Amino acid sequence: MAFHVRGVLLPEDEERDLWLVGDRVTFSPVEGAETIADRGYVLPGLVDAHCHIGIAPGGGPVEGIAQAKELAATDRDSGVLAIRDCGSPYPYPQLDDDPDVPRLARAGQHVAPPKRYLRDIGVEVGAPDVPGEIAAQARAGNGWVKLVGDWIDRSVGDLAPAWDAATLEAAVRAAQAAGARITAHTFSEEAVAVLVRAGIDCLEHGTGLSIDLIGEMARRGTALVPTMINIATFGDIAARAEGKFPEYARHMRALGDGFPAVVRAAYEAGVPLFVGTDAGGGISHGVIADEMLCLHEEAGLAPLDVLRAASWGAREWLGFPGLVEGGLADLVVYAEDPRRDLRVVRAPQRMVLRGRVIR
Repeated sequence: MAFHVRGVLLPEDEERDLWLVGDRVTFSPVEGAETIADRGYVLPGLVDAHCHIGIAPGGGPVEGIAQAKELAATDRDSGVLAIRDCGSPYPYPQLDDDPDVPRLARAGQHVAPPKRYLRDIGVEVGAPDVPGEIAAQARAGNGWVKLVGDWIDRSVGDLAPAWDAATLEAAVRAAQAAGARITAHTFSEEAVAVLVRAGIDCLEHGTGLSIDLIGEMARRGTALVPTMINIATFGDIAARAEGKFPEYARHMRALGDGFPAVVRAAYEAGVPLFVGTDAGGGISHGVIADEMLCLHEEAGLAPLDVLRAASWGAREWLGFPGLVEGGLADLVVYAEDPRRDLRVVRAPQRMVLRGRVIR
């Protein structure tokens, strides 16, 4: 079955006809194709660039493939047709080609310091074993590795790097030697500085970024996935920690309060930004629109740039071609122009994943 779509194609801003044949896009007419949309605004399928379908709601690994698929379906139904899973304690390579699941760019498990990360989520290793574990997790994923760059150190009562600078640098080199891109969880100021200068490919959160580091990221092309709806929880985290770790609580509040300005500075400097929710554990799935609106309303990104960060730009970054000749047959149609009112992204009218109509 071939499908025909007509609408204003973004980012080109042209009213076009396109045809979907199997899992590919063509602009050459296909006789007998079924028209599934004849008006509206057509985007390449959205991307959640920081998501965890292998982490169950509330934390811990999912119970099995069925639960991972259920979580992925929640994201899919919000318009997310590609996911970068930034670390999964549950392996699910068999979902890479599942027709009901968004396209997947996967890391293996988080590589984390001993007894300093979320229970049952990461592979916890000491400094000497980090490079070897990075290589192992590169093999477990399909192109990405996830490093825990920092976390609370209870012995000092505040955030601290997961390992020394030499180990963080060695982790970046090990991923690159294994042919994988590497990203890292970073909240603090110290670890993020080491990782950026070591040549890491991407940062998650990045609350501790300074103006100098933002400039360095822009020069290197280092990507940032801010996860603003995650950072909005810092106040609650601080309140729970106040009694035992007052300095950590103060630090987390300050990082949270200053974060919209950090994201705005990164945007203005030309750092590649991509939309990610950090769904899994404490963040619900299917909230891509909330993250997009945070980037617009709190950090001041223009609607077109938010759409780029959530759609065609993110797909290009992850290697999932958009709505070009021979591209992948993933699209979302909105009744109104999301550039004029970004809230439109809450209501996708038509969705096609892997050439199959899912709405």
